[in-house]
Amino acid sequence: MGIIEFSGPILTGPDREARGLWSVDGLLTFRRPAGSPDLVLDGWVLPGLVDAHCHIGLGPGGDVTAELAERQAVTDRNAGTLLVRDAGAVHDTRWLQQRKELPRIIRSGRHIARTRRYLQGFAVEVEPEGLVEAVRKQARAGDGWVKLVGDWIDRDAGDLTPCFPAAVLKDAVRAAHDEGARVTAHCFAADTLDGMLDAGIDCVEHATGLQSRHLPRFVEQGVPIVPTLINIATFPDIAAQAGAKFPRYAAHMRTLWERRAERVLEAFEAGVTIYAGTDAGSVIRHGRIVDELEALHAAGLPARAALDAGAWAARDWLGADSITEGASADVLVVAEDPRNNPATLRELTHIVLRGELVSRGYRADSE
Repeated sequence: MGIIEFSGPILTGPDREARGLWSVDGLLTFRRPAGSPDLVLDGWVLPGLVDAHCHIGLGPGGDVTAELAERQAVTDRNAGTLLVRDAGAVHDTRWLQQRKELPRIIRSGRHIARTRRYLQGFAVEVEPEGLVEAVRKQARAGDGWVKLVGDWIDRDAGDLTPCFPAAVLKDAVRAAHDEGARVTAHCFAADTLDGMLDAGIDCVEHATGLQSRHLPRFVEQGVPIVPTLINIATFPDIAAQAGAKFPRYAAHMRTLWERRAERVLEAFEAGVTIYAGTDAGSVIRHGRIVDELEALHAAGLPARAALDAGAWAARDWLGADSITEGASADVLVVAEDPRNNPATLRELTHIVLRGELVSRGYRADSE
């Protein structure tokens, strides 16, 4: 791996800069090494980005080939995503974790959904009495996360409804915690959030139904949200396709879409923690983490807060190192300060993963 010298400003946090950083045999150090560098990289240095809701190994029809899963991972890496929190995949993707040139992946096993209440071929489908055991199984299969489908369209009701009773959710979350895993849940509707908070959920995906009444509880319980705004942008199309058969559901989805930015900004201003995730792997293409950062900024988050949601804060949350002494050299180099404008990250000068230079002059929006 040799020695790489980073000669520009080093961003050790959204409001912190340093000078003098090297990668020696794949590990970062602020101490000048004895040997001469094999490579000198100039520019602003920040940790590799985090996609906190991503599906490497998943496509519109569910499972994908190993070849396609690898291409998805490469596309994410080339856009600057060097750490992925998997939010559900059909087959075991542990083999991807052994590939040193691919992003680091924290897996959550398969989605767990109510029978016939989710996309076909995606999830382990169970009735309420089977939820606890399914959670235990997926907790053991993953890397410390379990993914529940909290709500979906109920065709009998003609609208979104919670998938599991509140009492069962409590038992399921407790079971995951007993197994040493955290639980996150896909939640669109407002009513679903009440049950999830009562159950002691650890994170909420999408959270489009977030209401003012929920905000104090999210803050008090320390429950973050991953809004996946570029996925929420598809809601009008979903509503248009469903409108003729399920008009209530279609109207509901449009309403959730209309207040998406207001909801995120209100949560941020209330002190709810927000992380960046794209939901790539089903209808959203991979390599769009910068789109999500820009969407958070457009919703009202300051540029530095939006970047933090996909960089330093997200890494801390997932237990991954950023730019610290002895950390793996998983960093990006850009020509301008990315804290002022997330769009700067579309022009990545260099990508270094595990101390290896894996891309030069790559335009992140060229995929």
